[in-house]
Amino acid sequence: MSQIKILLKQHIGAPCAAVVALGDKVKKGTLIAQPTGLGANIFSSVYGEVAEVNENYILINADETQPDEYEPITGETTLELIKNAGIVGMGGAGFPTAVKLNANLNDGYILVNAAECEPGLLHNIHQLETQTDKTVRGVKYCMEVAGATKAVFAIKAKNEKAVKAVKEAIKNEPSMSVFLMPDIYPMGEERAVVRECLGILLEPTQLPSAANAVVINAETVLRVAEAVEDKKPCFSKNVTVTGKVNNPTIFTDVAVGTPVSELIEAAGGLCDGVIGEIVMGGPFTGKSMADVNDPITKTTGGIIPTIEFPDLHGANIGILVCACGGSEARMREICEKMNAKVVSVQRCKQAMEIKGALKCENPGNCPGQAQKCIAMKKDGAEYIIIGNCSDCSNTVMGSAPKMGLKIFHQTDHLMRSIHHPLYRKLRVSKKIEQ
Repeated sequence: MSQIKILLKQHIGAPCAAVVALGDKVKKGTLIAQPTGLGANIFSSVYGEVAEVNENYILINADETQPDEYEPITGETTLELIKNAGIVGMGGAGFPTAVKLNANLNDGYILVNAAECEPGLLHNIHQLETQTDKTVRGVKYCMEVAGATKAVFAIKAKNEKAVKAVKEAIKNEPSMSVFLMPDIYPMGEERAVVRECLGILLEPTQLPSAANAVVINAETVLRVAEAVEDKKPCFSKNVTVTGKVNNPTIFTDVAVGTPVSELIEAAGGLCDGVIGEIVMGGPFTGKSMADVNDPITKTTGGIIPTIEFPDLHGANIGILVCACGGSEARMREICEKMNAKVVSVQRCKQAMEIKGALKCENPGNCPGQAQKCIAMKKDGAEYIIIGNCSDCSNTVMGSAPKMGLKIFHQTDHLMRSIHHPLYRKLRVSKKIEQ
């Protein structure tokens, strides 16, 4: 690691403002940027010297020797420590954790989102298996701050080792339990977590607080424990690197700002052959990277190089945009990479636009998409591309083939790259027993 780039926007809200200048010496844990409104503190993840400061990032030349020691945070209360550590939602949302936990729940719930919803990503489950006790302690701190009296770990039933580890760790914790989730997408969406664990279907405009609950990602809980017990600032991230690399790997405590190229190299480098794209994030909601030297942030969950795209030779294609998957822009990008002509754009019948973003009325439960398929066929589509949840994809498969429409899912090239079944028909392998 010779140079790291630490972005000033790694969370919901405005970019942070730098508090260091060119030539400053920094250590791991040195505060280098502070929020100007809603946001979270940003710290150096290395020992080194500030090489550049601008409105978008801080560049640091890393020292050749990197001690393990870091500059500790301070705080009088658990909430202060969480805030001062700069912890945000590390499942991808990036909402400041101290703000989320300052909830004043009334005999409410902490719901630990360990669904690891995006296929192929494994670092949350690895954490539950290997750092179980510290994760549980992190939940206790979250309960303390939020005023919750109960906690539920939401884990997919297929992750049997993680389920066993958590159940063993909480066997003497009557306020904690495990809820087994089905292996369908998007069980990690926070309203889906509330619906499955508590039996309450929130409106698309409602937050989990309306169900007297806070939903918090499993890695975020671990970082809370680090802040409280170790006074550690949030400057590292767990990341899954998979797909077309020679040695798919789960990396823990990656320094924020590390170039993606270094993680790919550490995972054995790219496989031989043509790479279609490199996705940062998960197959459903990740984004294609323009530059492999882009940095890891607090919300980076996955790095997935993919196989090359099929060539549709200019065929007409329709897009069905879903709130659970990629945006229209992302799906148009995939169509362009497949050399297809977009002739129709439809929106999933359950997708509602809330403040410029799409929200599903009932994530993972779809009433059918036949009318949308008919509309795309009428517009001249030969193919359609969907980005839908497991159930929604299932309903498309019940109608589109009968109309002679050939189907792609926006994740197809990613699923093939990670050797995962394609999203076509909904399958839940076995009944879940709590």
